[in-house]
Amino acid sequence: METVNTTNKQLETKRIILYLVLTFGITCAYCFLGLYPIVNNEALSVTLAPVVQLLVAVIMFFPALGVLLTRLITKEGFQGAWIRPNFKGNIKTYLLAYFGPWFLVLLGAAVYFLIFPDKFDAGCGYMVASLEAAGAGADAIPMSMPLYVMIQAITSLFIGPIVNIFTCFGEEWGWRGYLLPKMAKKLPAIPMLLVNGIIWGLWHAPLTAIGHNYGTGYPGFPFTGIAAMCGFCIVMGIFLSYVAMKTKSCISAAIGHGAINSIAAIGMLFTTDGGNPFVGPAPTGIVGAIPFIIVAVLMCVFYFRKQNFMSEETE
Repeated sequence: METVNTTNKQLETKRIILYLVLTFGITCAYCFLGLYPIVNNEALSVTLAPVVQLLVAVIMFFPALGVLLTRLITKEGFQGAWIRPNFKGNIKTYLLAYFGPWFLVLLGAAVYFLIFPDKFDAGCGYMVASLEAAGAGADAIPMSMPLYVMIQAITSLFIGPIVNIFTCFGEEWGWRGYLLPKMAKKLPAIPMLLVNGIIWGLWHAPLTAIGHNYGTGYPGFPFTGIAAMCGFCIVMGIFLSYVAMKTKSCISAAIGHGAINSIAAIGMLFTTDGGNPFVGPAPTGIVGAIPFIIVAVLMCVFYFRKQNFMSEETE
């Protein structure tokens, strides 16, 4: 029996390694061979701007592709794949995943504006400037800009998580639906969450290197941005891991991820200059992320610290 357990553990380790090699390899190959030639060509990047956005969105499906290939190559099958929603008994967790990010993002933006009140613009100056830069004046909108932004925010609250679930599933089946339960059998909860978050952050490195999330004009580019992204992914990863572990499903994490993506930029629209991605009001910044950080710490203290996933059947 001990020999069988040892063999199973070794096989699981090989699956983790294969999954990471495939996911990182596919992502890097795609970026270097397909995305970068377009982005680095100024004429092409301007002409094909909508196409570039689509090409970036495609990357979100690569973690799921890594899961699919790993399961097929290692003959793992799809039992315990964490893709069933498991709604029964988990409605509260799903409500947390759906509405929690909206509340935390707005709270983080409020904290930012309390600390930097001179950055707040009730007239949504940054939004107006962005529209004008795109050749669409604010006069074309048949209502006040603040009201327009608030309608967008409410729409994002109720529709955003559903719309975004399709792309976010691509990431979450990988990071929370496959890697998380396997790593939970290898490491204690807190180190596991840290490692999982860093891996998720490093996977974003090819995008961070072209200015995604943090831009390009900052000291230490792109390494400072990559480090910041790892910190962001640790914090957000704890929240998403919590809802995934509670439901034994990546669907709740995909909803939470979709909710974060749908509302993350709302605070920027009420700034004079778009804010600072390393500071706030978006949750990619240390100040904007304060509510998420507090929640992540509480989840670690009151849930993850008390769990012993290594001795549990997580699948």
